[in-house]
Amino acid sequence: MAKLTVEDLQLEGKKVLMRVDFNVPIKDGVIGNDNRIVAALPTIKYVIEHGGRAILLSHLGRIKKEEDKPALSMRPVAERLSNLLNKPVTFVPATEGTQLEDAINKMNNGDVLVMENTRYEDVKNGENVKRESKNDPELGKYWASLGDVFINDAFGTAHRSHASNVGIASNMPQTAAGFLMEKEIKFIGNAVDNPEHPFVAILGGAKVSDKIGVINNLLSKADKVIVGGGMTYTFYAAKGIKIGNSLVEEDKIDLAKEIMDKAGDKLVLPIDSVVAKEFNNDSESKIVDNDIPDGYMALDIGPKSIALFEDVLKDAKTVVWNGPMGVFEMSNFAKGTLEIGKFLGSLDQATTIVGGGDSTAAVQQLGVADSLTHISTGGGASLEYLEGKTLPGIAAISEK
Repeated sequence: MAKLTVEDLQLEGKKVLMRVDFNVPIKDGVIGNDNRIVAALPTIKYVIEHGGRAILLSHLGRIKKEEDKPALSMRPVAERLSNLLNKPVTFVPATEGTQLEDAINKMNNGDVLVMENTRYEDVKNGENVKRESKNDPELGKYWASLGDVFINDAFGTAHRSHASNVGIASNMPQTAAGFLMEKEIKFIGNAVDNPEHPFVAILGGAKVSDKIGVINNLLSKADKVIVGGGMTYTFYAAKGIKIGNSLVEEDKIDLAKEIMDKAGDKLVLPIDSVVAKEFNNDSESKIVDNDIPDGYMALDIGPKSIALFEDVLKDAKTVVWNGPMGVFEMSNFAKGTLEIGKFLGSLDQATTIVGGGDSTAAVQQLGVADSLTHISTGGGASLEYLEGKTLPGIAAISEK
């Protein structure tokens, strides 16, 4: 790839600022899922094994008022990281000032320090100032002054221009990608710009409006685009198929028609649905072909659709999947999503890339995550990348 990476840097004795994505679910001080911390470990280990002093910055949740801060402290994250690295990790409960500066100056080669949630800077003295989220130039300059080199390994925030990624990068002579960022650029970037064919994209989720840009971009690159999930029924409505009480975006029906006209046989829609009378896991359900009866709503794709999608996927060389096929959080309507995940795990001759929370959860639940080529850590970032957009966090990384 054309971007500078961590392996291109001299790290010995350097204060290495690292933007990581430690935005993990925390409730009552307990981390619910540490996947994002684990994903950053290769870069952190590389830095400290090569004599760098790792200074880690991350946001956690959204800070809108002072009262939000205690529950969104990085302290539990630093403690979990210490366990994973099996070595002490210094936590500094500050985002600026002498406490932070002194702690950094006391670091030895191979030490790790986690500073407080970067979004603490969004609220100051009770005011919602968004210094981090709106890339305050003075904040980016200050954070850059704390280190010698900067590594961005936070793909999950690459679509945002924040002080802790773009702000620091713009004040550093060089910014490099960490291993995780490098992997995301390699796999998602290649899938969009230079895929091996046949290239099949699978797009799920509730709304067409969330995926318009992605659908349009991928239709120009993919051999087939499979559509599932709630947005199916806006396309159904555009085709004149009865949708009962299924989710529909009335104001996107004409757009769905335009997409179908442009796509021709590239666009593959479900041909049967699992329907129920209520949006409830225990609601009595049945399978119907195409037309959905009045009083019923579609909550998953049916067995014929699963077979159709698997037939489209079986010869694929590149597959990108983003979004569930049904209401995955309800066990009785998760089969479509799980079956597609299981099938992807069997495609050992294809490059298989999964992004988005529900799709990722599905392949992890099935235990097939290790048989897939790449699981993206960025929901919004991977979507915008698939849309063909320039991500500011990636643009700010130095070229080789």
